[in-house]
Amino acid sequence: MRLLILGGTTEASALARAVAGCADLDPILSFAGRTRNPVAPPIPFRTGGFGGVDGLKAYLAENAVGAVIDATHPFAAQMSANAARACRDLALPLAMFTRAPWRAVEGDRWTPVADMAEAVRALGETPRRVFLTVGGLQLSAFAAAPRHHYVVRTIEPPDAIAALPDHRLMLARGPFTIDDEVVLLRDHQIEILVTKNSGGDATAPKLAAARTLGVEVIMVERPKPEDVPAFETLDAIMAWIEDHRPAP
Repeated sequence: MRLLILGGTTEASALARAVAGCADLDPILSFAGRTRNPVAPPIPFRTGGFGGVDGLKAYLAENAVGAVIDATHPFAAQMSANAARACRDLALPLAMFTRAPWRAVEGDRWTPVADMAEAVRALGETPRRVFLTVGGLQLSAFAAAPRHHYVVRTIEPPDAIAALPDHRLMLARGPFTIDDEVVLLRDHQIEILVTKNSGGDATAPKLAAARTLGVEVIMVERPKPEDVPAFETLDAIMAWIEDHRPAP
């Protein structure tokens, strides 16, 4: 069975390793192309978009794909929507493999918001020192609040960074430690952290550091998920694959 994995996440990489060499599976991993130098997986892969729903449907048909797993980032709403529609139109099995969201615990000072525009408004009118860990694509939203000083952390230099008149850019890739995050928040005198509820362990220490120091957190919640089966463990998604293998 040809299995298409829509990837770009640690979950997709783990799944690629798990299916590599599996009998009767012909997997291929698709990268969105936003990371310039992705680590090559142990299975065939492609890089770049499909050209919307119609392009994805054409790819699925031309390559005789038998099942699709959406292991994209929890905030890749457009790709997930395209996958859901394409698989529905072609009557192909589709499942999501995603990480569990973060949940507030005692001591957290979270303000949940629905999107970046609401996150900007939640910063308030008083100038503050803000730690932004929202990725590079939506930084321009914060240009609407130029009174704040932004410490921005991304993996690669973001194109939209120039939209922030008062900022400091830090390039780093997780995982991070709690001790290092505490030092960062203290050294930069951070008053508020803005982040997306991506889940996962690699960047969760920033939340523990904020809890330790009493720093406020503006948490951008995930977009509404597609109406497809979703799994949060490798064992569960591997069981789904087994259930959808064609009969011998």
